[in-house]
Amino acid sequence: MVLCIVETIPSALMNPIPRSNSMLTIPAQRYRLIAATLLTTLAAVIGIVAMQADSISAKETATAPRLFEMRTYTTNDGKIEALLSRFRDHTMRIFKKHGMTNVAYWTPIHKDGEPEKLVYVLAYSNREARDAGWKAFIADPQWRKVYRESIAEGKLVKKIDSVFMKATDFSPLQ
Repeated sequence: MVLCIVETIPSALMNPIPRSNSMLTIPAQRYRLIAATLLTTLAAVIGIVAMQADSISAKETATAPRLFEMRTYTTNDGKIEALLSRFRDHTMRIFKKHGMTNVAYWTPIHKDGEPEKLVYVLAYSNREARDAGWKAFIADPQWRKVYRESIAEGKLVKKIDSVFMKATDFSPLQ
């Protein structure tokens, strides 16, 4: 539709301005150039507004409330590096395979004598998607193999804490 405006309106406006009873003294060629430029700009603005309207709809859909889960794994002594390797090399990919969104991963700065931890956040479209994703993850043959191999010399994790969260309306991350 924008193209129609650009193609049809300029031809109607490209006639020279009648000079009688007018203070305007712009030559006809210059008038045509200005009119064409203004119409092209108008078409571009209309196109941008239309694109923004489309992206707002898409953004609203994309930012529908998500469920976040913060998981904290407290490791057994000396096992943090093995746990990080398992996540880096396998777990994150398998999470993604089962529809879980990897948001972020951290290792807290701890004091001597405190157990080391891995803290991470996953996102899901809702609680049902979370439960289905974890069910599929736990049953995944790849995961079962990786898990068995990673604990051959002892379990990596001694405690798992999980907190479910929703973003506030002012959170940059929705």
